[in-house]
Amino acid sequence: MAALIFVVGGAGAGKTTLAKLVAARRNTAVFDMDTLLRPAAEVLMKQAGLDPSDRDSDAYKRLCRELGYRIAMDAALENVALGTDAIVIGPFTRELDEPDWIRDELTRAGIVPESVEIKVVSVYLADESRYRKRIAGRGGELDKWKLDHWDRFKRTLGRKEVKWALPDHAVLYVDNSPDVPGLAADRIERFIFGGGAD
Repeated sequence: MAALIFVVGGAGAGKTTLAKLVAARRNTAVFDMDTLLRPAAEVLMKQAGLDPSDRDSDAYKRLCRELGYRIAMDAALENVALGTDAIVIGPFTRELDEPDWIRDELTRAGIVPESVEIKVVSVYLADESRYRKRIAGRGGELDKWKLDHWDRFKRTLGRKEVKWALPDHAVLYVDNSPDVPGLAADRIERFIFGGGAD
């Protein structure tokens, strides 16, 4: 049975770092929404006369958001259908609020939901100041909009509740505030591949 693993959370929480640490240890396929969407998003934003580095404005969400989720999910589900474990990285802000979303995605792809082991890791930080410090510390162009519009952007941060119809043991919440990626990755690896969460 293939595993479909979601590592979700707000910008700066460390979801990508942790997911890639675990994937490297387990030789698992990774589908990072930011990586997969970037070339198309840059073209779409330029064509619209907008900042190609913007990843957070309403204009970006209108033009690119759904495309990013579609690309990431189609690629991940194709691999899961072939029996390959897949880790998908992204915020999944809206999707996490829809209880039937993951079942609908699997069904749409022709995959029997019960034939896939689904796990979700929700990564978060204890407070807003930690997010800001980490995002500013990255010094990336893709973070400029976030920092310039912090009062608005910060509303997207915090612990993301998983409302999908999954058993409790399929969801792990990880406070990544201590900033010790190796230890957090150990915990996530045990949760996904065996040995429990702690």
